[in-house]
Amino acid sequence: MMIGALGDIHGEFEAVDDIMKRHRDVSLWVCVGDVASNDGEYFTPPAPLYFVKGNNEEFDVLAAAIAGRPPSPMLHYLANGGPFIVGPWRVAALGGTFAPSWYNTPASQLPPSKGRKSMSASLKLGKSRDDKRRHFVRDEVLACKALANIDLFLTHEAPRPFYPAGRRIDAGKTVLNDVLAAMKPRLHLFGHHHEFTDSMRQGVRSIGLDVVTKSYLLINAETFKTERLDT
Repeated sequence: MMIGALGDIHGEFEAVDDIMKRHRDVSLWVCVGDVASNDGEYFTPPAPLYFVKGNNEEFDVLAAAIAGRPPSPMLHYLANGGPFIVGPWRVAALGGTFAPSWYNTPASQLPPSKGRKSMSASLKLGKSRDDKRRHFVRDEVLACKALANIDLFLTHEAPRPFYPAGRRIDAGKTVLNDVLAAMKPRLHLFGHHHEFTDSMRQGVRSIGLDVVTKSYLLINAETFKTERLDT
């Protein structure tokens, strides 16, 4: 059995549709977040898609999904924590971004947007709104660290070290390394930086996925052998 893995989507729904129809034998897909378009829209993919939150989402839609009202019958939101049964895998989720000023806040108390939107069409949804639900918090990290026998760990942020192309600053987050060390999943996937990387961190294979308009991944569900394909 093969499982597909997608990087940030950012509303590029036609690209996802093309990828899934190209691989009709792939029965389910996972995504590392930033699914929504700039207008906060979601879509109905041709195959089941399981995703964690990015920092660019419509968080009212995700709140409704947690309450049992998903944006689409084929879109399955994985709230932070787990384990979730996704096909043959046990999956853990830690979506969103790290913000020190909000890290110790209970997730239920992260303030939603006050409705302020930028007039700039170039800004992505999460950057144009003041919605703090785009972050993950300490309680969620502790819950993930307590999980065992996890096949796949999905995050939006990158662990350290991670140097985006052309930059000297490590953009990775140590807290994710701590989770990897405690959880020891068979595979870790992340996004956010729109750059493909493949490395070992804390003894775990950790792959950063590119945006869906550039490439995607196919994973053997039993052996975890991966194949990267250009979109």
